[in-house]
Amino acid sequence: MKRFLLAVTILVLTCTFAFAGAGQQKASPQSADPNAPKTLNIWTWDPATAVLTMQEAAKTYMKSHPNVTVTVVETPWDDVQSKLITAFSSGQTGSLPDITSMQDNAAQKNIINFSEGFVAFDDYIDLSQFIEFKLEVAKYNGKHYGIPLDNGVTASFYRKDIIEQAGLNLSDFNDITWERFIELGKIVKAKTGLPMISATTNSSDMLSMMLQSCGTYYFDRNSKAYIQNNPIIRRGMELIKEMVDSGILLLVPDWNSYIATLNKGTVAGTIQGCWIMGSIKLEPSQSGKWGMVNTPKFSSFSSVNYSNQGGSCWMVLSNAKYPEVAMDFLKTLFADVGPVLDFQLTTGLVPCWKPAGQTALMNEAQPFFGGQKLFAQLMEYGSRVPPIQYGIYNYEARDAAARALSEYLQGSRLDDVLAAAQKNTDFQMGN
Repeated sequence: MKRFLLAVTILVLTCTFAFAGAGQQKASPQSADPNAPKTLNIWTWDPATAVLTMQEAAKTYMKSHPNVTVTVVETPWDDVQSKLITAFSSGQTGSLPDITSMQDNAAQKNIINFSEGFVAFDDYIDLSQFIEFKLEVAKYNGKHYGIPLDNGVTASFYRKDIIEQAGLNLSDFNDITWERFIELGKIVKAKTGLPMISATTNSSDMLSMMLQSCGTYYFDRNSKAYIQNNPIIRRGMELIKEMVDSGILLLVPDWNSYIATLNKGTVAGTIQGCWIMGSIKLEPSQSGKWGMVNTPKFSSFSSVNYSNQGGSCWMVLSNAKYPEVAMDFLKTLFADVGPVLDFQLTTGLVPCWKPAGQTALMNEAQPFFGGQKLFAQLMEYGSRVPPIQYGIYNYEARDAAARALSEYLQGSRLDDVLAAAQKNTDFQMGN
């Protein structure tokens, strides 16, 4: 699917006449009658989180705006992306929604390729109230085209009972380096027989979060691929290999197997985006046994104990009939401490709106995690994450890095796999 989307995107960029037609389709003016019937159509995915949250937001908004009808359509991410490309390339955008959720990893790619297809938020919402690093993912030419759906800040989630069997405490894992994490992980492995963490094979997620903790990524400041001679990528892969070889990082074949390692207690924990809390809580018998600390950092580079993994944002399309209503709807959802925020937290989506961190709900103790005030902690973590730019070729670079890491773990020379990843990414970028 990713290769297909890339091919179609390249075709779109060459068919400038078609895209020009899409760019000329501006948002229709809002009705002069504020009480006239209006509709909002929204696309999003993940029925357990974003869909439920948006449906609750729709109910709340329609109570105070009875003339507005909000329809939420569950639309898988791959379908969202392919439908956007098809509509923009043909200039026929009438079938698109007013609002769509967008993967952070793909936001800049879509904005740059289809710059006339989205409406900037700068004149509608006070964006200074949102966590900075999340705003950067949908920023282009000084304007912001997305507001955060959820906070993907990373954290380390560990079974306190397993760690204590090894004679350690949760606090031993806070504010540490990756090197110290490996040392502690070896102690846990030796005393309990359990790996420290798990991850899926053929993934660059851990490497990507390592990079962002340094405020860098797979590209240099000139947006050129920076993989082969990137010392942070090299060191990150070396550390991951040491984790695998020492048995403290268990690699599993797919996502379901990964979640099973957490729910069945076959590992001591995970280092992941905070949205993983929802999956951890699927096993009620483990309530009170989990705890959270921040993410390890590098010892040899300028790095922090905070990063990001995953996440999405909301975007308003320029074909929206009532863009001001769409903006007001999103403002009501994400810049309000009312019932929608309460519902958002119950689904496991941590907000990125700074004032939310001061609410009573955000500061409630979470029994499943031993009484820690997780939401408030995660908001504070998020304020420390270095912002980065994902660029147009984010997926291509991540896929190349994932293949390189997989081959390195299977015994290939690090120099060789890094050179191949650089070459593959340069080719995808047309260099």
